[in-house]
Amino acid sequence: MKLDNDRILAVDSLVKYYGAGENLVRAVDHTSLEIERGKFTVIVGRSGSGKSTLLHLIGGLDRPDEGKVWIEGKDIFALKDDRLAEFRRKKIGFVFQDFYLMDSLSVGENIMVPMILDKASPKEMREKMHALANRFGVEKLIEKSPRELSGGEKQRIAICRALINDPEIIMADEPTGNLDVKSSRRLMETFDDINKEMKKNIILVTHDP
Repeated sequence: MKLDNDRILAVDSLVKYYGAGENLVRAVDHTSLEIERGKFTVIVGRSGSGKSTLLHLIGGLDRPDEGKVWIEGKDIFALKDDRLAEFRRKKIGFVFQDFYLMDSLSVGENIMVPMILDKASPKEMREKMHALANRFGVEKLIEKSPRELSGGEKQRIAICRALINDPEIIMADEPTGNLDVKSSRRLMETFDDINKEMKKNIILVTHDP
């Protein structure tokens, strides 16, 4: 399968099994898809249907038993682990249900983590962090600890972190799972803005229509 300029991502016959024999779980069973540039794609399925496993495979967080994933023409599983990790940091931003913020760091430091890993200059990191914090209404929180924040605030911080390396794709795994209805609606509006105004591809998995 070869990507043309209209497609940012392609998946060919992905397979991921767990266990063996009678305990074999077919989490992802020969799944293929293509995603055009600029799209907001939502994968909906019941809990346990394999949608999070699929997202983790597409994003290179886990390796498949079979199949391939191309992102911007790159066969990501042809990369060694260190190169794949670097590719993920530059091309993909992740947002998770459980936020995965580090309480030992301030909010501002949490946002900058991907750039810290890339050894970016402190000046560039701070400038990008403040710009994103201001855009998403969390500028007043940057000196706080994540443990002081509400669920909605934590998810906006996670979104800033996902965007700080200016990736082409944002992948969100059940991002509204720990939020109330009002915060969930606001978060979806935020993703819509990221897609339309910031021109980012969104791939989101959820069990909640």
